[in-house]
Amino acid sequence: MNEVAIQGLKPEKVWRYFSEISAIPRGSKNEKAVLEYIKKTASAMGLKSKQDKVGNVVVFKPASPGKEGSTTVVLQVHTDMVCEKNRDVQHDFLKDGIKFHREGNYLKADGTTLGSDDGIGVASLLALLEDKSLVHGPVEGLFTIDEETGLTGANHIEPGFITGKIMMNLDSEEEGVLYIGCAGGLDTTMTVPVKRKAVTGKVAVFNVMVRGLKGGHSGVDIHLGRANALKLLTRTLMAIDAKTKMKLVSLEGGSKHNAIPREAEATIVVPVADGAKVSKIAADCEQVFK
Repeated sequence: MNEVAIQGLKPEKVWRYFSEISAIPRGSKNEKAVLEYIKKTASAMGLKSKQDKVGNVVVFKPASPGKEGSTTVVLQVHTDMVCEKNRDVQHDFLKDGIKFHREGNYLKADGTTLGSDDGIGVASLLALLEDKSLVHGPVEGLFTIDEETGLTGANHIEPGFITGKIMMNLDSEEEGVLYIGCAGGLDTTMTVPVKRKAVTGKVAVFNVMVRGLKGGHSGVDIHLGRANALKLLTRTLMAIDAKTKMKLVSLEGGSKHNAIPREAEATIVVPVADGAKVSKIAADCEQVFK
């Protein structure tokens, strides 16, 4: 399927590499296979590479004749991807590659994240390393690990692993746009103590679900007004709680700190007499959210 989706796309080498790495499971902290692929690919190109103790790989592309004295440039990408899937999709990110198809001018994954962050950067860098028509100074292709869950690879690069004085990161979000800085991030873990007690009396059980949202990157797409499934679910539960004697059984949603939640679900119980109210409130909320 992936091979069909990339037919006719240019540059051919970029999309070929993207298809090949998409077939390799490469979630954060599960990157051994893709790193081996990168080293073998570099060797097949006749290029030297080395790997540090945390897993980062650097590939060395010698300068073109006459350009040996030019400043060495480091081109950097990360090898991991954010792994999310719709609840009804059967996919094991530890074992299964990403399947995608073409819709118009876009490649779209089949119910999972596509992995173009930073898969398209990895593919572009491999294509550049392979290209013998370019005139350039010394190039170091740096493939860092585990960017999505803490910048582990970048934080553990030791002095001397790379030698370049100029570095370009191939992980920006807009084609043709060069960034010269970025925002930071902060993770917060909160624990809310709860008390559980047995349900008594005649009750109705409801599963309140929010699905089918677009999601997106929690940094790049956060200003686009895309709905957060957890927020919509919370608004619905608050509306139900205001009109019924609702009790919360469970609540879950989202799975990655850097992805806007696309799905969320809660189980609640209410007295049987309030059952009709729950259905109406949920239906009203759905219309408002649409």
